[in-house]
Amino acid sequence: MTAMLPLLMMRHRRISRAKWRDCVTSTGKHWIEQSPDDMPPEKFLQSMIGYHLAYDNSLCGMVMTQGRQRQVINIGLGIKQIAVEPRGATVAAYAESHAHKLTPLELSFISSDQPDDVVLRRLCILLALKQAYIKAIGQPIGFDLSRLEFNIPEETARGDDHPLDGWEFRVFKSQLGVGRTDRIVEESYQCACAFFRGSKESKFVWHDNQKDLETWVQFINIDQMVKVIPKLTA
Repeated sequence: MTAMLPLLMMRHRRISRAKWRDCVTSTGKHWIEQSPDDMPPEKFLQSMIGYHLAYDNSLCGMVMTQGRQRQVINIGLGIKQIAVEPRGATVAAYAESHAHKLTPLELSFISSDQPDDVVLRRLCILLALKQAYIKAIGQPIGFDLSRLEFNIPEETARGDDHPLDGWEFRVFKSQLGVGRTDRIVEESYQCACAFFRGSKESKFVWHDNQKDLETWVQFINIDQMVKVIPKLTA
């Protein structure tokens, strides 16, 4: 289902499948190159669409941006369900299982004197941000996440003790109603998008309300996706 999202995006833009191709770098970064036949050369160079796909349990997502190829590929998405694994584990045990991915400063944000819901949300924010960044730079799954440090109160980010200047991090939460047998179960997901803008400093954008989120995020459910699948190869 996640792999169909680029097809859905291009369908939404009314660009037929024969008019674009999916490209990938040696580090696995994807971008879409449109046919140059119907556009001037200067527009073609700015028409590349970089994207990244991610999923966790019931939520799958895609982030994209358009511009020159070397700029648009530096984008990544992190998704982390706000729930303990395995089911029934304590928040303290779950946080401890992820402690090796965090720095001493980050561990101080999820100390045991905080309420469980605060610890879980903060942990998921940190993990989603780290996932988004390593995917944006094309690093493999085995990357040591403790090399990255996100100071949430001061809104700064560092990698190998160097500031991650030029990066923009967008952080938001998604609420889903998921059908489980004969009932609807609510699930919460922490999401983060990382994109290199080339500015002098890193920037954090927090989307805390639905109105702001809808200006750049579009949600579709499984029924809508299934309905449009037959049209995606046209």
